Amino acid sequence: MDIEWLGLPDASYLARMAFRLGSAAALGGLVGAQREIQGKAAGLRTHMTVSLAAATFVLVGIETGGETTNLGSVIQGIAAGVGFLGAGTILKKSSDEDIQGLTTAATIWLTAAIGVAAGTGHGWMAFFVAVLAWLILSILSVISHYINPNNPSGNGETRRD
Repeated sequence: MDIEWLGLPDASYLARMAFRLGSAAALGGLVGAQREIQGKAAGLRTHMTVSLAAATFVLVGIETGGETTNLGSVIQGIAAGVGFLGAGTILKKSSDEDIQGLTTAATIWLTAAIGVAAGTGHGWMAFFVAVLAWLILSILSVISHYINPNNPSGNGETRRD
């Protein structure tokens, strides 16, 4: 059956796009799962969605015949937009030392970068960054606790980060 009139690309192209989008969501989910395990407000679904959205924006930029300069603008827009999203997770309490959500904001921004890497076809980079983020968030929080045992979160922030 000829489906070209529907505007659908060939099967190999569809598989490549599905892999890019799926890997963006899965790798964003890896970071989100770590946050979920730690009981943070922005967890699995948030991080998966941010990563998938970033990959989608990049793919749309590529698919609409975007040149390298246009793709750079798309990536800048993603970074700025997600920066605002992350800023919404940061809460300042009554004192200057009592700030919550910095790590969460950083992980949301990072999962957007993972989505950009996956969307542009750099799956190896997206995978490496997601694994490195998992290690940083998991292992270094334990080390931080020993460096600063008076801090309940162990990472330089208040508990609800």
